[in-house]
Amino acid sequence: MTTAVPTLGAIVLDCPDPLALSRFYASLLAWPEDPEPAEDNSWASIKGDSGRIDFQRAEGYLPPTWPAADRPQMLHLDLAVTDLEAAHERAIGLGARLLDDKPETFRVYADPAGHPFCLCAC
Repeated sequence: MTTAVPTLGAIVLDCPDPLALSRFYASLLAWPEDPEPAEDNSWASIKGDSGRIDFQRAEGYLPPTWPAADRPQMLHLDLAVTDLEAAHERAIGLGARLLDDKPETFRVYADPAGHPFCLCAC
């Protein structure tokens, strides 16, 4: 690999409350919470063995309207799990909202800020 080839540093999610959303994902992924979030709650980061997710405050943030395309999702996270039912119960308990449970091998949720994500036992 050459130095001109980028590597993925982090996924950044816009949201109304970076600290709250970072804590949701830290709990969901069993990653440590951000030890030094921005004092003005404009930015928070979490990092685990498999990567980093950053959260950036966006004034006037409106969540995606998945599956309707009025406000498209732009991206979503696919999170791998081995026990879909246990992962479902955990996600709901942390504040996720179930959007679609029809597929047999994955389920679609909204995080507390409305971003769609999937728990995948594929």
